[in-house]
Amino acid sequence: MTKELGLFLDSIRTLANEKGIGSVTLENLYSNPDFSNELLSKHFKNDEVLVKCILESERNKFEVIFIDHDFDGYFDAIDILFTVSKEMAGKFYNLSPSVTHEYNKLFPEIYEDHLKKRIDFIYGKIQVNLQKGIREELYRDDVSIELVARRYISRLLDLHDPENFPPQEFSFSKLFMQMFDSFVISIATEKGIKYYHEKRKTIKL
Repeated sequence: MTKELGLFLDSIRTLANEKGIGSVTLENLYSNPDFSNELLSKHFKNDEVLVKCILESERNKFEVIFIDHDFDGYFDAIDILFTVSKEMAGKFYNLSPSVTHEYNKLFPEIYEDHLKKRIDFIYGKIQVNLQKGIREELYRDDVSIELVARRYISRLLDLHDPENFPPQEFSFSKLFMQMFDSFVISIATEKGIKYYHEKRKTIKL
C-alpha cells in the first residue's frame, strides 16, 4: 500500500468513524467536496475494492503494533503483552471500532477474509509470547499453547462485537483490562502473578 493511498484511506476512515459506513460508499465520496475524485477513481474501481482497502489499512495498523514491539525481542513476555495491550487500547478507535463490524453484514465474504487474516496473525504472535513466557517461567508449562491462544482470540473478538458490548454502554478500555487481567492470571506461575501485579501498579492501560 502506497503512502498516498494510506493517507487517503485515513481520511476516509475518519469520515466513517464520524458519520458511519454509509457515508463512505463511492457514490457518497464522489459527491463529497472534501475528497478528490481523481484519487477515488485512481484507487477504487468499485465499493468492493474500497472496502478491501479500508480493512487492509485497519489490519496493517493493527499488525504494526505487534511488529514494533517484537514478541521475540529483548523484553519479557508480560512486559510485551502490557506494551502491546496498551497500544491496542489507546488506538482502538482507529483499529477496529464498531463501525467496521458493519461490513460483516454488508460484505460478508470480504469481511470474513479480513477476519481470518487478522486471526492468523494474532494467533502466531500469541503463540510466540506464550512460548517465551514459559521459557521465562512466567507462564505455567502445563498450559496448552494452542488452546490458550485460541481463547485469547475468542475473547478479543467478543470485545470487538458491538452486539455483545455496545460501545455507548461499555468502555472498551475497561472491558479489555478485565479480559487482560483474567487472561494473564489464568496462565501465570506464582512468579508471573507476583511480577504481573507489580507491573500493573506502574502501568495504566
